[in-house]
Amino acid sequence: MTQSASETANICVIGASGRSGAALCRALIKNGQRVIAIVRSPGKLAPDLAEACAAVRQADLTDPIALPIALENAAVVVNTAHARHLPAILAATHAPIVALGSTRKFTRWLDDHGRGVLAGEAALQADGRPSILLHPTMIYGAQGEDNVQRLALLLERLPIIPLPGGGRSLVQPINQQDVTRCVIAAINLLLAGKVSGPESLVIAGPTAVPYRTFVRMILYFSGLGGRPVISLPGWLLMAASHVMRRLPKLPKVAPAEVRRLLEDKNFDITPMRTRLGINPIPLEAGLQQLLSARPSNPT
Repeated sequence: MTQSASETANICVIGASGRSGAALCRALIKNGQRVIAIVRSPGKLAPDLAEACAAVRQADLTDPIALPIALENAAVVVNTAHARHLPAILAATHAPIVALGSTRKFTRWLDDHGRGVLAGEAALQADGRPSILLHPTMIYGAQGEDNVQRLALLLERLPIIPLPGGGRSLVQPINQQDVTRCVIAAINLLLAGKVSGPESLVIAGPTAVPYRTFVRMILYFSGLGGRPVISLPGWLLMAASHVMRRLPKLPKVAPAEVRRLLEDKNFDITPMRTRLGINPIPLEAGLQQLLSARPSNPT
């Protein structure tokens, strides 16, 4: 039996030792595709994953000599590292590209992260080659992720839940499984020649919910019971976050994270469904799967 073109094509995954990168590599390998892991430190790649990859190549994304060598013979390059590295990646290869950006680019309070995403997107647009840049919302459910897990730990230690504006702002988290599925769908579109130039789209969960609803779901599926939610001004919680960072046994929350809770994050995912063919996992199902097996943390 002959192998399909997608099974023999080299898919170079930059950031293969990271959460999204490792999840993607495992899924691609399970699908029978050839994966070349691109890592800065080979020792950080899980041994079983290193053995399953067609090759593991070492390169720093700021090294203009090592990076082109690492990406040699790539049919598609997937960048799961920060999108600010896209100009260097474009200079290092002629292959089509799938990359992860972030919906942080839409925030009213742009930081270095958001500006880097915008710079990477601009570089793809200027280059003009077939590429797909995916902008995920908050990602949860990855092995070792600290978005939901860190919040669950914080909630476990709080008798009341203080939220800026009462937690009325909308959030639309996406499960890591859906991020992986979206990236694979984008890869397949490129391998099939169905992308003619740069494309950019948001990937998110199926519906947006108020942040306080998100918090209550985490409490419920973590088995923590109910907690009263109180509304506090954002400035007060930002000030309190500076104090919390100095207290032992409490997760660290940056003031910028508190401020971003004051803006809605709700997105139309029709392009995700129609272009990529992905119907995302409902938040309730994703959180239940993630948190039902979560061990209780000692206080």
